[in-house]
Amino acid sequence: MSNAIELSDLRQCASVDQSDRRVPINLRQSGPTPVEMLISTRVRKSPYWHLSVEAGCWRATVYNRMYHPRGYVRPEDGGAMVEYDALVNDVTLWNVAVERQIQVKGPDAERFVNHVITRDATAIHPMRAKYVILCNEAGGVLNDPVLLRVAEDEFWFSLADSDLELWMRGVNVGLRHDVSIAEIDVSPVQVQGPKSEALLVDLFGEQVRELPYYGLLAGQVAGRDVIVSQTGFTGEKGYEIYLKDATRHAEDMWYALLEAGKPHNLRVIAPAHHRRIAAGILSWGQDLDQETLPFQCNLGYQVPRRKQADYIGKAALEAAREQIEADNPPFRNVLVGLVFGGQPVTDYANDFWLVSGADGGDAVGYVTSPWFSPELETNIALAYVPWALRAIGTRLTVALPACYRGPEDGEAVAAEVVDVPFRPSVNPNSRETARARGRDHVD
Repeated sequence: MSNAIELSDLRQCASVDQSDRRVPINLRQSGPTPVEMLISTRVRKSPYWHLSVEAGCWRATVYNRMYHPRGYVRPEDGGAMVEYDALVNDVTLWNVAVERQIQVKGPDAERFVNHVITRDATAIHPMRAKYVILCNEAGGVLNDPVLLRVAEDEFWFSLADSDLELWMRGVNVGLRHDVSIAEIDVSPVQVQGPKSEALLVDLFGEQVRELPYYGLLAGQVAGRDVIVSQTGFTGEKGYEIYLKDATRHAEDMWYALLEAGKPHNLRVIAPAHHRRIAAGILSWGQDLDQETLPFQCNLGYQVPRRKQADYIGKAALEAAREQIEADNPPFRNVLVGLVFGGQPVTDYANDFWLVSGADGGDAVGYVTSPWFSPELETNIALAYVPWALRAIGTRLTVALPACYRGPEDGEAVAAEVVDVPFRPSVNPNSRETARARGRDHVD
């Protein structure tokens, strides 16, 4: 029987209270759906799309209205877990051109950017980057990009999976700042894994070793201009390489990276969601969206207490923080880390799996991002649960599809709330750093 039939009693899930949302998350349990993705001109092909296909890409999704490779090793050959091994042991190359680059440039660039991000843009110096969030007037997270400041008067928003260009243009209709706002022909790849530094030293020289986390470096690959950042979607050592004029020069850089990677056992893989979950890195549209407050999803540290300048969402976020500190949050569910039983989850979940109390019963929450952690030897996940069930050590259950249930498991398996990140990162993110300093925010 299919998972959809076996979980038919859970298809309609009105029992998870999402009355604080205008559009509730779709919690119908549909299971795998055997449909084929249509490749057409309506969705953009990135400059690296054909190169990913050449490298063995066999499945894709759509991200930022662009086709995005999500698998190179087929399931019968070990699938995503083989790609994971390459990431944590060697070095990997990812096509992440879907991180579309929105340039804000002009005399008022810093002033404009400071109005649309929660962090203090004046503290970001040229040739440095930061992980930031942009919120709407209600405090919901519109996007959580990496923001690169490539010059005094020029910023690049390296987007997560929601469009900011039109929104920022609309904001500036009222502000009338002296800036241009537009997508540019720059496409990034990620080079991630413990051997990534050695590979980049081969390409750019010893200066790479001095590049700080979120530092930027201008250089060339195969004679083509790039910006390098020490950033990534993994928690492992890694870099992103932003190719200028990518629609013209994609092949030059891609093949040069493949050649330089041979001594380091480089492998082309898809973005490693199993590793980013362990690092507590969020995926917009999956773990958060425009109806999610930063305080719901471990991003409260992105809301500074000391930023004097006004920014979009500031009043709502400061009011929300006061409510939270009074233990009366303006939302029902909060993101937590879970460890849970069952068979190893070695591929993407088809649905938001349902979470119930320790003794089962009606669903009270849902899993957003599950995967198996080889290092921890258990399944891990990010999940939304009611505020009252957020404490570390809280016992819960997760309803699994049949393919992940062991012979002794029922439909639901035991779960426990744990701290996030699940394992240390090579490059601790801002939340980890802020917490280590005894703060709940960044300056």
